[in-house]
Amino acid sequence: MVREWDPRTASSAEIASLLDTLNAVLAADLPQDPPWRANSLREYLSEVMPGERRISWVAQDDPAPDGTPGAIVGHVHVLLLGGIGVLEVLTHPARRRTGIGRELVRVAARRVWDEGFQSIGVEVVGDTPAVGFYEALGFTRDYVETRSVLDLGAVDWPALTEMATEVGAGYHVEFCPGGPPDELIEAYARAKAEVREVDDVELRPSSYDPDRLRDSLATLHRRGMKPYIVLALHEQTGEVAGLTEVVVPAQHPTRADQYDTIVVREHRGYGIDRAIKARMLLELRSAEPEVAEVQTWNAQVNESMLKVNAELGYRPDRDWCEYGVDVGELVHRLDSHR
Repeated sequence: MVREWDPRTASSAEIASLLDTLNAVLAADLPQDPPWRANSLREYLSEVMPGERRISWVAQDDPAPDGTPGAIVGHVHVLLLGGIGVLEVLTHPARRRTGIGRELVRVAARRVWDEGFQSIGVEVVGDTPAVGFYEALGFTRDYVETRSVLDLGAVDWPALTEMATEVGAGYHVEFCPGGPPDELIEAYARAKAEVREVDDVELRPSSYDPDRLRDSLATLHRRGMKPYIVLALHEQTGEVAGLTEVVVPAQHPTRADQYDTIVVREHRGYGIDRAIKARMLLELRSAEPEVAEVQTWNAQVNESMLKVNAELGYRPDRDWCEYGVDVGELVHRLDSHR
């Protein structure tokens, strides 16, 4: 049975059942990734930015004879933002190739179409069954990143400490747990806006407006995701010359997520990128002792950042692909094969 589902009002048993399916998928497809925890999972699934909506459905087994609700064996949600619906689908590995995933995509695509959206995007992890699944549905690959993972247990900390000091004269580096101070929000937003056309990924948009940036930070906190920021400030102007962001999710607190790392064009060539990322790792070691790994994503053409990551100890792990499809064509294809 597939039904619309609201994580805000779902029972604790349903949240736990969904978590079981999520971890079964990770164990099958990404066995080196840490399992997720129930910590703030409800909030992670329900909280969104102002102006965005998330709609969810579950595939659930029939109730047991004693009335116990059936297990959640599949889940889909679609995030409606801008002009696109961003899809995420989970199907328990034991229930794949039974039509559950296709039906979950169908109901979500139909809603996206009814809402007036023209396209759907989805992130697909390379070397997993999801690649063939989405390509068979007519999705095409639009963008590829490389995910790299840093094992903090293997880091050369003395070398990293030295890297953190190797920033050019005229700059100083600041650590900002929780987010940048409010007096720097506008300068921070300007730094992110300057490189948006090059560095932005459609399915993971950044915030370039100061008010939206404040909303983004507040949303992260509500979802149980703690942001940490390191800034490089240009001493003469006070402008943000570079920034790097890491988020520690309550749902998998042993592996942190690297978000944006940006160096403003006129400040490149002064060692800022490597210094701020090294400083971030040093701060994380103290602030979040449970973190054992950090994962980051980079465009394959971003050779300079890939080089910095390699110097810090990151190792390439998987391709992370952005796929898209025309909603009308997808709805027609799925409806015609029911």
